[in-house]
Amino acid sequence: MMTCRFCNAPLSEIVADLGVLPLSNAYVHPHRLQEPELFYPLVARVCGQCFLVQVPSVETPEHIFGNYAYFSSYSESWLDHARAYFRTIRERLGLGSQSKVVEIASNDGYLLQYFQEAGIPVLGIEPAANVGVVAREKGIETWTKFFGVSTARDLAGSVDLLIANNVLAHVPDINDFVEGMRIALAPRGTITIEFPHLLQIMRHSQFDTIYHEHYSYLSLLTVQQILAAHGLAVVDVEELTTHGGSLRVHATHAGQEVSPRVEALLRMEEDFGLRNLEAYRRFAAGVRSCKRSLLQFLIAARDEGKRVAGYGAPAKASTLLNYCGVRTDFIDYTVDRSPHKQGLYLPGTRIPIHAPGMINETRPDYVLIFVWNLKDEVMSQMAHIREWGGQFVIPIPDARIVS
Repeated sequence: MMTCRFCNAPLSEIVADLGVLPLSNAYVHPHRLQEPELFYPLVARVCGQCFLVQVPSVETPEHIFGNYAYFSSYSESWLDHARAYFRTIRERLGLGSQSKVVEIASNDGYLLQYFQEAGIPVLGIEPAANVGVVAREKGIETWTKFFGVSTARDLAGSVDLLIANNVLAHVPDINDFVEGMRIALAPRGTITIEFPHLLQIMRHSQFDTIYHEHYSYLSLLTVQQILAAHGLAVVDVEELTTHGGSLRVHATHAGQEVSPRVEALLRMEEDFGLRNLEAYRRFAAGVRSCKRSLLQFLIAARDEGKRVAGYGAPAKASTLLNYCGVRTDFIDYTVDRSPHKQGLYLPGTRIPIHAPGMINETRPDYVLIFVWNLKDEVMSQMAHIREWGGQFVIPIPDARIVS
């Protein structure tokens, strides 16, 4: 029987059984189209003791993250989010030339560039070698390493601001990772952690955010417990709109004043039922309903002779399409702004990925937005599809046309 990666309790309650899927970032190169892909079971379970939702590790982090296809700087709205965070946290903590800012999973330097431009010393820690190269080309010092206790010892007690945006969920050994944060943090330092909020994932049936590379699905309840086990305390929390609804947790070494927002959000989670296994069972039913809704839309569109293209080639598209059994019989292609994905194929489904200009050339009737968390950005960039009567479709929590 599986055991919880945090508290080691047995795991039995299934939250979502999505079948057997490929790794969501294992994009297929054209010259490998004739080769078989590797598929793995994707089953999310919840711990009945600490309520951490999690999937098992099926591949080594080195295999999954050593060469990564995601580059943060290709999303304008994400860059806006990074700039706003930089301005707020610099003022809140009084950061300056004597401060030390470290970001874990710093990607292509999308965030640290703003601190560096302000004269604040920065360091990125990024395990994907190809992504780290881009950050270094921007002049941002970047270590090509995984973060944990071993890496943290080289920073022991020196970091004034330790940033962990959308990385805690990607960590198979969550205790080693959090202990590393404690070791690296200066005595009066601050950690900020952003992650998709489990409450919003469950409320809006965002099951496509479940994939093998996301080992854990987090609530404030679980994050508070994990940090506390390593001598760290949540002192504040913010609700964000990113990724369909996220939290930004502020943490310090234990013993500092705690904002009333922490208790208020814990009560919200309690009221939703995150300490009640029945809430997780309702989510499982919502996943199945979402699948039926998308297939009904795509079947009807094809029966009417309509053409459907996708927008975006994120990891969530792989989960959604493979779970629903959707391939080029329903969706002709998808597009993505990142040149690192163009010319490749989505894993499992083998749907081709093109540059956004393909939509202008083929004029599809529907554009299915896989990056639904960026739908406003996409709909603004692609507003011209309305010139030929094109419409946008959002697949989550049910397939619906949006204007």
